[in-house]
Amino acid sequence: MYADGGGLYLQVSRGGSKSWIFRFTMAGREREMGLGPLHTVSLAEARDLALEARKFKLRGIDPIDARQSERAARKLEDAKAVTFTQAAEAYIKANKVAWKNPKHAAQWEATLATYAKPVFGDFAVARVDTALVLKAIEPIYITKPETASRLRGRIETVLDWATVRGFRQGENPARWRGHLDKLLPSKAKVRSVEHHAALPYADLPTFMADLANQPGVGAQALAFAILTAARTGEVIGAIWPEIDLEAQTWTIPKERMKAGREHRVPLSPGCVKILEDMARVQTSEFVFPGGKAKRPLSNMALLNTLKRMGRTSLTTHGFRSTFRDWAAENTDHAGEVVEMALAHTIASKVEAAYRRGDLFEKRKGLMAEWWRYSQS
Repeated sequence: MYADGGGLYLQVSRGGSKSWIFRFTMAGREREMGLGPLHTVSLAEARDLALEARKFKLRGIDPIDARQSERAARKLEDAKAVTFTQAAEAYIKANKVAWKNPKHAAQWEATLATYAKPVFGDFAVARVDTALVLKAIEPIYITKPETASRLRGRIETVLDWATVRGFRQGENPARWRGHLDKLLPSKAKVRSVEHHAALPYADLPTFMADLANQPGVGAQALAFAILTAARTGEVIGAIWPEIDLEAQTWTIPKERMKAGREHRVPLSPGCVKILEDMARVQTSEFVFPGGKAKRPLSNMALLNTLKRMGRTSLTTHGFRSTFRDWAAENTDHAGEVVEMALAHTIASKVEAAYRRGDLFEKRKGLMAEWWRYSQS
């Protein structure tokens, strides 16, 4: 023990580790209070901590008891903290009985789960600030202005509820007038921007009816890509060993996935019909063979199909956005089910640790509903 004065000591253990100790007597009892290791707490910091401890002692307060009380209070505050997701769930539960449309609550849940939860769902609602709100809204503000507007309004409402309940303080970072309207263009201006890469989901049934009349393997591959919400490369690279028609499952190996993980795709009746048609004219190991022997279909074949249909402003990848918007705005499926269907990487490590499955059974219902909607 090396004394520095005023009860502060540097303790050097037999193993060589060094730490600061404050030694004092309270009510005739000798006590030692650890102040931290030397590699983390400097001499100046250790002296400040020792001074603070002496002031507690001067007031007749045991500094060790004071520190334990502070830690207990901090733990209590952490326990009382409400996450944004918990606040949203509580608000919806309290208000859904007053909503006339039974789908309204489901749409609220889906929109927040899809766009807000991955960004700040696990954060304490008191910590949600303008930067986090913008991080959720900006990626879809230009391409999906209506969805972005609903998302902003719903976030604002949840934060207002949390403020009234005492879970947060201060201005609402999702407020539009006099706040976000200074950072984002008006919705009217956004609507004037031509952006048709993603087909509005309301137009999908008409599009699919038109696509059904298009000849060629490219049209079949495009329909399969839309109904599975898969990426172009995953579809045109599909081989028959990946397909299990009996189990109605398409298993894409990790080597062909963007995230580097195996991905199982539940096949809706529409997908099964396409595969059965392709099986009857099977010419290679590829489900959608190209013009050259032992070669898959070119991704240009899908774009050429869109060109023949007079839809040059659309992209195959854009239909994944169509699917996501439809699921968020028109269904009650949880956001994580939708994200898993899109084979997106889970943003939250905590969520990933708790959810090790692929939600396959839940995704079966989602993809079947997507196919039925496309045929409506």
